Amino acid sequence: MTLPYARTVGAAALAGGLCAAAPLAAGQFDGTYKLTPDADCGLIGREDGALRVKSGVLTGVETECRMTNPVNVRDMQGVLFDMQCSGEGSQWSERALFLRAADGGLILVWDGFAFAYDSCDATGPAKPGE
Repeated sequence: MTLPYARTVGAAALAGGLCAAAPLAAGQFDGTYKLTPDADCGLIGREDGALRVKSGVLTGVETECRMTNPVNVRDMQGVLFDMQCSGEGSQWSERALFLRAADGGLILVWDGFAFAYDSCDATGPAKPGE
């Protein structure tokens, strides 16, 4: 999976702080997020563009991951997901923690990697194709 550019994703090893209460819906993270500060939000899945979360699917650079088995993170607006990913001719499973950033963006944590993405939705109207 490319986050943002190279397949460097490992399983999210998170211990403690998780509860099995009724999981929040994956839809709470739906949106389009810039891969870089000057990214073109209309270019989903490209290095110079954005990633998208929609209906339980994360679309990244040449990668698509289905977000399954949600587990809420206690006292945080976050959910840990099992990710069933495919891209660049292969398939793999990972775990990822999704957190809503205070500014409306997305914080995405994979084993050893954390990314903060600004929301495209807060920067103006969607571009054609979104």
